Amino acid sequence: MKGTGVFLAVAIAAPALASPAKLEARASSTSSGKTPQVTVKGNAFWAGDERFYIRGVDYQPGGSSQVEDPIAEPDKCKRDIEKFKDLGINTVRIYTVDNSANHDECMNLLADAGIYLALDVNTPKYSLNRNEPKSSYNDVYLQNIFATIDAFANYDNTLLFFSGNEVINDDKTTGAAPYVKAVTRDMRQYIGSRGYRKIPVGYSAADVDSNRFEMASYMNCGTDDERSDFFAFNDYSWCDPSSYTKSGWDQKVKQYGNYSIPLFLSEYGCNTNDRKFEEVAALYSDKMTGVYSGGLVYEYSEEGSNYGLVKISGSDITDKSDYTAFKSALKDTPAPSGDGGFKSDGGASECPKQSDTWDVTGDALPAIPEPAKKYMKSGAGEGKGLSGSGSQNAGTGSTGTASAGSGTVTETASASGSGSSSSGSAGAASGLKVPAFETAPLVAGLVVVASTFFGAALL
Repeated sequence: MKGTGVFLAVAIAAPALASPAKLEARASSTSSGKTPQVTVKGNAFWAGDERFYIRGVDYQPGGSSQVEDPIAEPDKCKRDIEKFKDLGINTVRIYTVDNSANHDECMNLLADAGIYLALDVNTPKYSLNRNEPKSSYNDVYLQNIFATIDAFANYDNTLLFFSGNEVINDDKTTGAAPYVKAVTRDMRQYIGSRGYRKIPVGYSAADVDSNRFEMASYMNCGTDDERSDFFAFNDYSWCDPSSYTKSGWDQKVKQYGNYSIPLFLSEYGCNTNDRKFEEVAALYSDKMTGVYSGGLVYEYSEEGSNYGLVKISGSDITDKSDYTAFKSALKDTPAPSGDGGFKSDGGASECPKQSDTWDVTGDALPAIPEPAKKYMKSGAGEGKGLSGSGSQNAGTGSTGTASAGSGTVTETASASGSGSSSSGSAGAASGLKVPAFETAPLVAGLVVVASTFFGAALL
């Protein structure tokens, strides 16, 4: 979040299932059909067979000074969703939520409007401390972010999870990178172990030129269980009036040209001058779609830093000039058709070498704290919400270095063993549908039938 250090989030991911146990179908809480589940293929997102581009806004009314959950109060989200529809966006990013609250109504309203959620799993009390990453990476912290996964994994329009936001914000804090990556690994393993669909997990990097590319490479290097599903960064380098070359965006496209996972802007919208959002036309043009998958404008509501598109006063909303400019930019630049020149395959990046601006050697990661391992089988349990006692300097930290492949999923829980911890979620909604690509239950059933003929029950 621009201008604040309180949201020090960390990541999630779902590695390939090695030897999964029985998987049962899960109901979904969003079944409007307007938000098909999004997956990753190559360096792009896909909604079914169509390339998916993020066209959205960062959404946290109250900002960092008034921490609240914008999708736990239906009246407020109804108010704002009408504006989202008018803007023509398809995604909102939320920096913090209450994982003990019920989100069914707002998530369903977003789905009905064709809007996805990009969610940071951290909160001010449950996050990595960039200055003390070792002690803040502990089982109490992991339990709470796993509980957030539980609360949102069953919604079709949960687009992705951010494992962290701007944890590294200068050259001196790059030593926190192994802990960011470890949380990403742990989240991916938790998603896979609990039998959820493979919701993409990745990191949102700060606008720091000296180590941003190193962080991108680092999050995509190493064994498959350690690599992110995507990488995002906050970019305020295009300040109107500007251009594709004047802003330096052409050089970034060149720099990330061989990057093998989806890349997008988790924040953009320089406000040095009047914002016309001229960068929208470039971002969704064929000059960039082979590398980028869109972005999120900072930010929806005015929080005192002059980045807001609207001003909110109770139930009243006043459009700022930025709102009209962004709406026009989106209208004039429809989402591209076709595959956008995406790369269908590509290997891991090379881990960056230690330097004056990158204080990390190799790809050795801390092992998951021993008490946190049980959550993979038993589930995380109840989320602590926004009023919990916090996780920093609590619980048990990592006591060693992880072995290669330690984050691989080896056993998958049945649906009865996992699910949302919030009341009235997934199973309670009417008209629910089974995620289309969660095929393990069908395969398991066919194996059982086949075993009556071939004498081998392989569940």
